[in-house]
Amino acid sequence: MSRSGGRRTKSPDNTGLIPILARRVREVEAAAGRGKVSPSNRTKFLVVALLMREERASIKSDETLSEADRAEQLKRLDGIASILARTAARDTSLIALLENDAAVSPAARSLRREYLLDAGHDVPEEEPAPQLTEAATVVPPELAERQVVPSSVKARRLANPFLAPDLTPARPHAVGRLANWELLGPLYRAFEYGAGGQAASMELPEAPRIDRLSPNGHELMKHQARFLMSVQEGHRTFLLADEPGLGKTAQSLLAASVADAYPLLAVVPNVVKMNWAREVEIWTPQRRATVVHGDGENLDAFADVVVVNYEVLDRHLSWLGSLGFKGMVIDEAHFIKNLNSLRSRNVLALADRIRRTAPGGDPLMVALTGTPLINDVDDFRAIWQFLGWIEGDKPAAPLMDRLEETGLTPADHGFFPAAREAVIDLGIVRRRKIDVAADLPSKRIVDLPVELDDDFGRSIREAERELAARLVVRYRRLVSARAASRDEEIGEAPDDDLMRLVARQELEDTSGTETGLNVFTMVRQIGTAKAPLAADYAAQLARSVGKVVFFAKHIDVMDAAEEIFAKRDLKTVSIRGDQSAALRQREIDAFNEDPEVSVAVCSLTAAGVGLNLQAASNVVLAELSWTAAEQTQAIDRVHRIGQEEPVTAWRIVAAQTIDTRIAELIDSKQGLAARALDGSDVAVSSGDSVQLDALVSLLRDALG
Repeated sequence: MSRSGGRRTKSPDNTGLIPILARRVREVEAAAGRGKVSPSNRTKFLVVALLMREERASIKSDETLSEADRAEQLKRLDGIASILARTAARDTSLIALLENDAAVSPAARSLRREYLLDAGHDVPEEEPAPQLTEAATVVPPELAERQVVPSSVKARRLANPFLAPDLTPARPHAVGRLANWELLGPLYRAFEYGAGGQAASMELPEAPRIDRLSPNGHELMKHQARFLMSVQEGHRTFLLADEPGLGKTAQSLLAASVADAYPLLAVVPNVVKMNWAREVEIWTPQRRATVVHGDGENLDAFADVVVVNYEVLDRHLSWLGSLGFKGMVIDEAHFIKNLNSLRSRNVLALADRIRRTAPGGDPLMVALTGTPLINDVDDFRAIWQFLGWIEGDKPAAPLMDRLEETGLTPADHGFFPAAREAVIDLGIVRRRKIDVAADLPSKRIVDLPVELDDDFGRSIREAERELAARLVVRYRRLVSARAASRDEEIGEAPDDDLMRLVARQELEDTSGTETGLNVFTMVRQIGTAKAPLAADYAAQLARSVGKVVFFAKHIDVMDAAEEIFAKRDLKTVSIRGDQSAALRQREIDAFNEDPEVSVAVCSLTAAGVGLNLQAASNVVLAELSWTAAEQTQAIDRVHRIGQEEPVTAWRIVAAQTIDTRIAELIDSKQGLAARALDGSDVAVSSGDSVQLDALVSLLRDALG
């Protein structure tokens, strides 16, 4: 959606794009004042917000503008932003359209092009989508030049230049009574509402009395054997959502063996790809695994299992899409939850190709994640699409057939539980540790409040007050604008919708920035202030109870902790995002096997998934996560099969700061997965991010 050609007029007059946006946003504002905004005005609102962000970025990067012109044009864009905010305050359904990742429809793209042409920009004609070849459908045009084909892949192609085609005729899909219903929304709500205590897990066969699948020296647990029996009976698509630590990797590898799904493609986080190769050796020793590093120079294309990490996938799409895989597994499948990200598009394109062209048809498709829901039930969307259960905004044929079989429509009583069951039966498998691993020790999370009573701590609390004051000013401006537009008195009670709108604006202005006064910099400063206190506590634990895993988000916190551990004569290993896979595995092995190593200092993002650190039973969380899932994943590096001691996670929380509220919000977010997957009737908190909810809480407190 990039635009090319002529720059805007530099002088702040009534030509160019900004006046057009100003006129259009006032039209929407007027419509909102008359009542609910129509679909056409919603599209207009979205396009104005989209072009306003583009124009702001363009102005900021234009070196030909004088500082005075730049300031003047940014001021005019601020005026448009204010009108957008006022309009969204009148019709709160518009708030979602202000998000950076709001979906852009074909109508919105067409309207965007119209505005740009009216502003005098040279906009290329929108060409119809070309008819792509099979290989090209996997590789987006922008990645074509990055593609590499390792020499080993060329050798395999020469050895087997033809893949047996699948000549099975496509099954015609009859148009049923649900054809014109919008179904994805009701399906998501069916999971959000829960099912009165019923867990979201398909019925599985009983485990055989004799384990004939695991190799010598290893034994399957009952829940693992039941999953494999389902594969043996012919089921081929699974969302394997067992809680972390229940052996999902082993189950997926043995499933490939049972289904003869070789060659198998495993797309995994970088931090665990060496561990995947090791797991192949353990659970399917008769099979060979190869790991794709960089450009794949040392790749063995004749291996049975190809392991590639998300980060390098983009340069290997061309040959991965044509190697003839009969199965695909994605580990930590919540990594693809953002459908707009390049990572997700790459994975979904490969999955679609494998489903359509797998030799023999009916490939094994498995999505592994103990945390399929992060903030919203809509997080299911990408995973369901990967598995072939939905296509775009509609159920695919297998799911549609099951929904038709219910005999119900979304307007009928009983549709929600029946639809939820229809999706589950397609292959959702969810088991909790408490239910299937009776011998697994308990897990608890203990908060340790700490006082930041030095000058640094006082400066943090002062910064928090300044941020709250800024939010209050924004909020009162919106309240005044809405009252004036409605010709009414300003109410005394805080308005939740307006508070969330203010918080969204604040996040949009500061998201991802590590400078200035915002929620991100405050949390980082709190983490830095807590670092010595958290490290001291971890050192005490290491002296008294043995090995400890120390988690932090920021490198400077990890560095400070390692300095303290060194002063205490404690030997440490470090697991960070900038390490090679081989070095990371050596650090993990040293922690688990070397009795001299006392502490593993780990990055929450780099070490929070897939690793086995069960040599310890104590975890110190020096900094808080932004999601409940990230916290759970970190703790479950220790609380997993093979652990013999109760696990305790010590969460260091800065008292009398926003840190305390963030800890409470993280705990409240656990309710979504519990309700959608585990049959709990726990109340679900807001589907917004922890950052946004924390800002709303800060603003509410400031308003009294």
